[in-house]
Amino acid sequence: MHPSSSSWIKVRSRVAVAALALATVAAGATALLAPAPPASAEATAQTAAAALPNGFRSVGYMPSWSGDVNAIQFSKLTHINYAFALPNSNGTLQGIENTSKLSSLVSQGHNNGVKVSLAIGGWNDGNDSAFEALAGNSSSRTTFVNSVMSVVNQYNLDGIDIDWEYPDPGTSGNNYTALMQQLSNALHGSGKLLTAAVVSEGGTADGVQPAVFGYVDWLNIMAYDGGSPHANYDWSIAAANFWKNRGLPKAKTVLGVPFYSRPGYLTYSQIVALNPNNANVDCVNANGAQQCYNGIPTIKRKTQWAVANAGGIMNWELSQDTTGSTSLVSAIFDAAGGTGTPPTGGKTGPIKGIAGKCVDVAGANSANGTAVQLWTCNATSAQTWTVGSDNTIRALGKCMDITAAGTANGTKVQLYDCNGTGAQTWQAQSNGTLRNPASGRCLDATGPSSADGTRLQIWDCFGSGNQLWTLPA
Repeated sequence: MHPSSSSWIKVRSRVAVAALALATVAAGATALLAPAPPASAEATAQTAAAALPNGFRSVGYMPSWSGDVNAIQFSKLTHINYAFALPNSNGTLQGIENTSKLSSLVSQGHNNGVKVSLAIGGWNDGNDSAFEALAGNSSSRTTFVNSVMSVVNQYNLDGIDIDWEYPDPGTSGNNYTALMQQLSNALHGSGKLLTAAVVSEGGTADGVQPAVFGYVDWLNIMAYDGGSPHANYDWSIAAANFWKNRGLPKAKTVLGVPFYSRPGYLTYSQIVALNPNNANVDCVNANGAQQCYNGIPTIKRKTQWAVANAGGIMNWELSQDTTGSTSLVSAIFDAAGGTGTPPTGGKTGPIKGIAGKCVDVAGANSANGTAVQLWTCNATSAQTWTVGSDNTIRALGKCMDITAAGTANGTKVQLYDCNGTGAQTWQAQSNGTLRNPASGRCLDATGPSSADGTRLQIWDCFGSGNQLWTLPA
């Protein structure tokens, strides 16, 4: 579970929530899924997220009740989940706490190429009755999906993290699967993420049926609040392997690590404040008891395992970290082989081609595989490209990519996670073309055409008008 603490209990027994009216479709209505609005023309261009190998994810939770958005090390993270919103039994959502903080998190995250999702649920003092009720009724499920899509669009979120603690095997598990399938259809249909937090192993784990693995982008495995000592390496790796052995793909396995101790609840930052050397061990005596947590060596060891055997590392939670040399977020980044945001050369802006049309990400959709096309210039983030000194071309935190690393004439160009391969390398030539060295071919507007929606592809380099590009100055 996402752990309880005095601040957590206080927050969950709140007497007031932020004033927010969530527009939902009446119970039983068909889900009408409006696409997310395009980013405003004034939006700051997004830069690349943390440069981690092979799409490796570094996911952090940020609670509504604790932590400063300005203190987040965005350059060392790929995803942040804002915790928590609570569901009602009829499928609507309760008001989100601290909406100004959420808006700031989304803005700063997007400016740094970091995706921000809303986590729904949480420990909530062990009360999952609202999830039980809404998931068991098809009308309430539809209302919930529409509530989710409404808040995603309202706050320009990148996705949703479902934190139902916990669906039991049997009827609840069946209802959980139905809910996740419906959410997957809605969110993925709009290019948004769907993830879920799950128990480490055993017990209620069977309430998350293997069918769910196909509906989520990944699972955040809460490998903490167990083991002796707390969240030790062997116990945590066993938890991740438990899910992999049930059929969860490697790429969808994200191992959770704690930024706090057990059996008490001291944050990692409190522990390090007692003695900086505590950053390098896993157990200390404090508050009259032995407190166990994950110090830097264990965090790095888990991360190295995850790089080889999983899809990422998740932490609970960011406000409990330190800064500087003792930071666990930094330890994860370093152990994963992070290189920081690749150099950009300071060249960010539109790329213009034939007839003055702009290179555009279709629908401002940052999902992998989204078409790269020509479109009338509109100064949105979908047309804001960073031409890096590493020969990448980036927008919306991802790279311009040749589909399946193809080299044949006509292979389409798409948006995809930056991975440092030859399919994402573009060299500006003196004649105005953009050449991909791996294929020996040039970026080309299909046709040739200048119509809105014209797909970009690679083709033999001729230097014709549909292969000439004006890069940001």
